Amino acid sequence: MGVWNIMIDKETMMFKVDKDNADEARKILMAIYQALKERGYNPVNQIVGYILSGDPTYITNHKNARNLVRKLERDEILEEILKFYLESDCKNDNK
Repeated sequence: MGVWNIMIDKETMMFKVDKDNADEARKILMAIYQALKERGYNPVNQIVGYILSGDPTYITNHKNARNLVRKLERDEILEEILKFYLESDCKNDNK
């Protein structure tokens, strides 16, 4: 995890995460979501708390979720969430 490339042209810096890492990040994020939900937490609030603070205690130990979240960089989590949100919205616009 955490393997990404930064490419720079004359005007814009580009950030790119490898596809394998994106797939793994998605799987881990969904496992964390389910573990939080099973324990009665609001998964969205807890994950946002973790992303903003970097404090893994926002994530439950249930089903090893806290150790799983440590395998990801916070930017990987944010990228997966943003990509899903934007791609879902674009698909709805094309209907």
